[in-house]
Amino acid sequence: MIQTPISRRTFITASGLVAATAALPGGLSAQNVLPAKRQRIKIGQIGTGNQHAYKIGTLRKLTDLFEVVGVAEDDPAQRAKALKSDRYKGLNWMTSDELLAMPGLQAVAVETEEHVPIPTALRCIRAGKHIHLDKPCGESLPKFRQLLDEAKAKGLIVQVGYMYRHNPAVEFCIKAVKDGLIGNVFDLDTAMGRYDGNDYRKLIQTYEGGIAYILACHLIDLVVTLMGEPEKIHPFLRRTRADGVLDNSLAVFEFSRDRLATIRTSITEAQGYRRRHLTVMGDKGTIIIQPLESQNNMSGGVVRLGLEENRSGFKKGVQTVEMPPLKDRYEDQWRAFAAMVNGEMVNPYTYEHDYIVHKCHLEACGIPLDV
Repeated sequence: MIQTPISRRTFITASGLVAATAALPGGLSAQNVLPAKRQRIKIGQIGTGNQHAYKIGTLRKLTDLFEVVGVAEDDPAQRAKALKSDRYKGLNWMTSDELLAMPGLQAVAVETEEHVPIPTALRCIRAGKHIHLDKPCGESLPKFRQLLDEAKAKGLIVQVGYMYRHNPAVEFCIKAVKDGLIGNVFDLDTAMGRYDGNDYRKLIQTYEGGIAYILACHLIDLVVTLMGEPEKIHPFLRRTRADGVLDNSLAVFEFSRDRLATIRTSITEAQGYRRRHLTVMGDKGTIIIQPLESQNNMSGGVVRLGLEENRSGFKKGVQTVEMPPLKDRYEDQWRAFAAMVNGEMVNPYTYEHDYIVHKCHLEACGIPLDV
């Protein structure tokens, strides 16, 4: 079939939509927020051990929105490593106690190592700070529930660091599904792989759920957004080598009305980055995003839309949907956080949504839900 490029703008105009972003659960997208004059948000970072902690480099570029007042790393080894990175050059280093006691501090980026984010996040919430909580959200569902409950009671924002939430290709897909472009969705398949050496394998071996603990949460967030909470989850955690690392996983989600979703993660897949994809199948059409991100993890993927009939400005057959220019994968995430802290938008992802995602994530990792 012929692939014809068509822009998101054409889709918006033809369907009467007012924004290019997805109709996310609970509120507006940051891209719908009009800029206004405001004081910069005073924000600090606790921890540097998360694999995505380098996003502080993006945060520091958004000087119109944020003032990064300091960074705390209470682990001497992690601090020594971070001090070698240009991303932290020129920042004020202090203890976590000193940071949380800093006058005027409004928010904290929690970037501790993936095993232990919740104790630090809970300290921040109890100190009255909004938090950006990098993923995954710890290995205990009850502790995460406690964090969310205390944040909700205080009216504090918890933004979980799922980068695909602000990916234009994913936003297009979510909006298309919500607006019925591809009809009733009955199946979803997604994968997130990479190929790694021994050092990374040793790190992954420390997680009870293996590579699924690190990667599957991103995909599960998308699955729950698109299909809701599943009725059953079947995890399959496998070792492809003799070193004992859970390096290959599959989770099958069963939903009402006999709908299914499959989620694959691996660190043994050659050219895994290129095959990262999201495929959403409906009875009127299919959306395929592959790769999910392009050119060194820049935000924005390649979207193909297949339809059985002309719908909402799109023609029958397969067409490529044009995306906006690639950008830093974390920029829109930070801009959304600023809008939420400033009261310009409601967090599109509710406390309950994040709880369901984490519950599903732990189940997909084979981790008990009661510890």
